[in-house]
Amino acid sequence: MRMIGPEDLRRTLPWHALEDALAAMFRDGCEAPLRHRHPLRQDGAPEGMLLLMPAWQSAGQAPGRSGRRFTGVKIVHVLPGNGARGLPAVQASYLLSDAGTGEPVALLDGGELTDRRTAAASTLAGRFLARPDSRRLLILGAGRVATALAEAWCARFPIAEVAIWSRNGDNAARLATRLAAHGLPARAAATIDPRGFDIVSAATLAEAPLIRGADVEPGTHVDLVGAFRPTMRESDSALLARATLVVDTRAGGLGEAGDVVQAIAEGAIAESHVAADLAELCRGAHPGRTRRDEITVFKSVGWAGEDLAAAILACGG
Repeated sequence: MRMIGPEDLRRTLPWHALEDALAAMFRDGCEAPLRHRHPLRQDGAPEGMLLLMPAWQSAGQAPGRSGRRFTGVKIVHVLPGNGARGLPAVQASYLLSDAGTGEPVALLDGGELTDRRTAAASTLAGRFLARPDSRRLLILGAGRVATALAEAWCARFPIAEVAIWSRNGDNAARLATRLAAHGLPARAAATIDPRGFDIVSAATLAEAPLIRGADVEPGTHVDLVGAFRPTMRESDSALLARATLVVDTRAGGLGEAGDVVQAIAEGAIAESHVAADLAELCRGAHPGRTRRDEITVFKSVGWAGEDLAAAILACGG
């Protein structure tokens, strides 16, 4: 069984190839139930969570380039108390196996895999929803996912400016400096004002809106990544009501995405306001953006099929 670490994943999962692999998985499909959540009680520390995200290719579904079908499961530990230990709060591993025999193929670093597939799903949606000439990018957040988003958006569009905002201004400045050192046109942003930006990409743990519909200009594409529980949100209901709304999956978007769930509960939108999911975009069932002045929103919570697609690509399958 192969062991594939973060550096190997950055090499084997280039952005355009990863986008294409995700598009194929959304188009062809796989079996991927909603993530399993289990509480982890801790002694003298905040309660943690164990997440299990399985996905598999059944008989009749398109195999990989090798002709094999695969199964995979991501095992995620979320332990808020790790900060006091000097460790990341999220620890993850991904096990890829042969679907025909059950033999393990590889154990992959789950953190890097998640960061890259998350960003690639956003830019895959951006192929359909953002204006092709988008040049100004605002990123809310300064963590690992924000880093991946900056790299992926710059690989996809002719980005001439990347503004980074974080509640902690020092974190935003540090991320901007790291990105600039790798040739990206990054700077720290003093405010979250979205006006003047073509793409706004949010990867935060916010539980109150950061992006307000009244402030978003016509033609903007908004990418909402961070709110992955119903109690979290990065946008207000007015934004979703104004926008063409696309989710990664309808089950996840309507069940777990706080931005969507809360907007429906407030009566601002109905479930029918979700114009499409990412599979429908990839299959050509929905055209995506149709007007230059259209406001578009992509809301993701993560789909286990994305992890499976990325793991197969990383292993050459």
